Amino acid sequence: MTALNELTAARMIEGFASGTLSPVEVTRDVLAQIDRCEPQLKGMWTVDHDLALDAARRSEQRWRQGAQIMSNGVLLDGVPITIKENIATEGVPMPLGTAVSDMTPRAEDAPPAARMRAAGAVFLGRTTMPDFGMLSSGLSSFHALARNPWNTAMNPGGSSAGAGVAGAAGYGPIHLGTDIGGSIRLPAAWCGLVGLKPSLGRVPIDPPFMGRAAGPMTRSVRDAAMAMAVLSQPDVRDHMSLPPQPLDWLDLERDLAGLRVGLQLEPGCGMPVDPQVTEAVAAAARLFEQAGAVVEILDPWMTPELLQGLDNFWRTRAGLDVQALDPAQRAAVLPLIREWAESGLGKSGEAVFRAYAATVEIRRRTVAATAHLDLMLSPVSPNVSFPADWAYPADNDVNRAMTHIGFTAPYNISEQPAISVPCGHDSAGVPIGLQIAGPRFDDLGVLRAARAWERIAPAPRPWPFAAG
Repeated sequence: MTALNELTAARMIEGFASGTLSPVEVTRDVLAQIDRCEPQLKGMWTVDHDLALDAARRSEQRWRQGAQIMSNGVLLDGVPITIKENIATEGVPMPLGTAVSDMTPRAEDAPPAARMRAAGAVFLGRTTMPDFGMLSSGLSSFHALARNPWNTAMNPGGSSAGAGVAGAAGYGPIHLGTDIGGSIRLPAAWCGLVGLKPSLGRVPIDPPFMGRAAGPMTRSVRDAAMAMAVLSQPDVRDHMSLPPQPLDWLDLERDLAGLRVGLQLEPGCGMPVDPQVTEAVAAAARLFEQAGAVVEILDPWMTPELLQGLDNFWRTRAGLDVQALDPAQRAAVLPLIREWAESGLGKSGEAVFRAYAATVEIRRRTVAATAHLDLMLSPVSPNVSFPADWAYPADNDVNRAMTHIGFTAPYNISEQPAISVPCGHDSAGVPIGLQIAGPRFDDLGVLRAARAWERIAPAPRPWPFAAG
């Protein structure tokens, strides 16, 4: 029998509607799972039992009275969720994963949290991240080291590290993350989750920035779609947000027959692709082909120079943030992060513009390479799992800080939707992710393809840290 904490959001809502489940009993079970697992996994920064149970009681009362909240055609009233700690929630500080952040409680919810609160979701607490979100790792100068539930010696990835831990360990069904170069998809891949980076502006966020998106991390595509129906509602604080679109987010059942699908197995830059990753993604592509998709090999369009340009642009941005700190604060930043960020300082205007120009070229090339296709398949990351205490997958080398994002970052810069779905496991027992990307604005098409993958994928392994 499936434990309450392992139920999907869709199944919880069915139970609330029929009266066979209550938001309070579900929330209690999820909180018990967090209490059971957190001493080992360290995915949560804050957990507020009293606030969560109070929200669950209010939801339960609404359900009893037939006054449950419908948000954009979807019910999430009473569903327990976690929120990455760089998405502001009213009354809670936002340390950004670093020991030097302002710990003043935030005055209001950021847009993703505001939409979820208005929908009646139960906030369990805030998940961890590395310093300033600038690592694909669970390492932080502020939070305890987060560990991968599938193999606690290994890294959960990042920067939505705690969200990945929470999803894999069964801390409820929906976990909000953010992604500027892969920070939803990378931990989703290594934690065996569905992780959607929407089209830029589809989910309003504050503050917005080039390539930065918020999105759901879940155990099922339907739960991700339910979350997107709520998250995609407008908010004027995001000056880069898309106009609202009347999408039927739950219309997911489409087959793959006749779809033009590109298969990219080489990124053109960064780390070499591990044979275990290649094998898992190629096997997934064969299943797409057997389901009727027309699959063609995509040549890489990224180059080492373009990836380095993007890296340089981010280094300068982060370097200015670190430079603004006083000396004692700078000394408290995670040393590898500080080294990486400060290497971006002292550049000429010409050098910084060349780095920015690389981002423009990445956008142009990504759109041009994929414009004739309905979907693109690739690895999420070239590497398999890596040690929990490493900052970087490439031998923990700060000089190779971004060499693992050649598959993910182009879709941030081009503003196209991309999702991670599980497609295998490595020799350490850690999941491997398949990335499915689509044309800009076709978030629903990407979700439909991910749902089709769920139907044809090999049977999944049992989840780790099952309650019992």
